Amino acid sequence: MADQVLDAKGLNCPLPILRTKKALKDMPTGATLEVLATDPGAVKDFEAFCRTTGNELVSSGEAGGIYSFVIKHTA
Repeated sequence: MADQVLDAKGLNCPLPILRTKKALKDMPTGATLEVLATDPGAVKDFEAFCRTTGNELVSSGEAGGIYSFVIKHTA
């Protein structure tokens, strides 16, 4: 279970990434954030976001058109 959940459903790129970046800024190092999104492009976006920011993409998945990403704040 993530420490915090961010509902970004219905938002298109780049809004899910921008809201994730803002949410992580206010979280302590080691905390986890689960992001829920409906934009299929979010899969590649979050992989790239974590790779470039140094945060850890703990898990990702899709169910019923909703994409879920759990990110550990490490940067």
